[in-house]
Amino acid sequence: MAENKQQLIKSVGFLSGVGISLVASTLIGLIMGYYLDRWLGTAPWLTLLFLGFGIVAGFRNIFILTRRELRRQRKEEHDDRR
Repeated sequence: MAENKQQLIKSVGFLSGVGISLVASTLIGLIMGYYLDRWLGTAPWLTLLFLGFGIVAGFRNIFILTRRELRRQRKEEHDDRR
């Protein structure tokens, strides 16, 4: 029972990290584009461009975090079989 609870906590931590990663990278891209547009007077083009970069970076982070978590789970399953 305690092992299941520990696994649940790990999973919730992983999922919250994925969500935070996507939101943070998108917001960073949006804010950077907005301030560059204000500085250079190119509205709305840099905002849209950097928003796109932020979204792509967020999904890249999700891919990396998911791959890392799957490797960790496979390693744990392999170690448990021994």
